[in-house]
Amino acid sequence: MTTLLHETLNNASIYMPTPARIVRVESLTAVEKLYKIELPSGFSLDHRPGQFVEVSILGIGEAPISLCSSPSRSNGSFELCVRKVGKLTEAIHRMKPGAMIGIRGPFGRPFPVDRFAGKDLLLVAGGLGLAPLKSVIDEVLDNRGHYGRVIIAYGARSPQDMLFTSDLAAWDARDDVEVYTTVDYPAEGWTGNVGMITSLIPQIAFDGRHMVAVTVGPPVMYRYVVKELLKRRIPEGNIWMSFERQMKCAVGKCGHCQMHHIYTCQYGPSFTYLEVKDLEEAFG
Repeated sequence: MTTLLHETLNNASIYMPTPARIVRVESLTAVEKLYKIELPSGFSLDHRPGQFVEVSILGIGEAPISLCSSPSRSNGSFELCVRKVGKLTEAIHRMKPGAMIGIRGPFGRPFPVDRFAGKDLLLVAGGLGLAPLKSVIDEVLDNRGHYGRVIIAYGARSPQDMLFTSDLAAWDARDDVEVYTTVDYPAEGWTGNVGMITSLIPQIAFDGRHMVAVTVGPPVMYRYVVKELLKRRIPEGNIWMSFERQMKCAVGKCGHCQMHHIYTCQYGPSFTYLEVKDLEEAFG
C-alpha cells in the first residue's frame, strides 16, 4: 500500500510537491551523486524499502528516483542516489547543500522485508540497482537477528563504476554478511571476479528452498538472474524484482510505466517473478 506524504501529514494534493532541502552531497562515481534530503520540521517521509519519490525543480521538470536509505535510519531525512542522464538530473548535479527541491511521495509497493523474517536472503544488484537495494540491505542489517544468512552479490561495469564502495567494504567486514562482487571490465589492480552478475551465483553455496532473493537492476538482467535462481530451487514467489520502467506521474494517470495490463507505479515497482513471469515486456 502506498503511503503518501501529503495525505498523511497535511492532506494536500498528491500532485503538489513538498519543498525539501539538500543537506549533503557526495560524489560516488563520475555520473552518480548521493544526496541527503531533509524535509520541513515535523515531516516524516514514512517510506518502506523499495519505494521511490518524485523529485522536481521548478521550471525544469520532475522525475522518479529510488530511495536508497532505509526507514530504520530516517529521522526527518532520506537519501537519493542520482545518476546524471538528462536535463533534470543534470540540474540536480549542479546543486549544492542548502538548495531546495520538490518531493512527492513515497510511492509504490515496497519490498515486504517483514515477511522475509526467518529466511536466508540473497540480495543481487546490477549497476545503479544497488541504490534501491541499499534500502533493503540497511533495513535488514538494522534488524539482523530476524533473518538467516544475508548474501549480497553486486556487479558493475568497471571498478570505477561501483557504487557505495565504503558500504560494500563495511558489509564485507562483518561476520554475519557475505559479499560477492564482479565487474564486466577490470581495471589495473582489480583482483576480484570478472564477468556478468550471473557468474557469481554458481559460486555461492545455499539451499534455495529456504531463501528469498531480491534483485534490482536493468530489466534485461532479470531474465538471466532469474534463470540462475530457479536452477537453485528458489521458489518463483520468493524471487522479488523492481521495475521502475519509464515512470512519469507515479499515480497511474499517464500510462508511461504500463507493462501489458499493469501500471508499474500503482502495482509495483516491486513484484515477484510469479506475478510477472508471463509478461514479456517485463524482461525486455
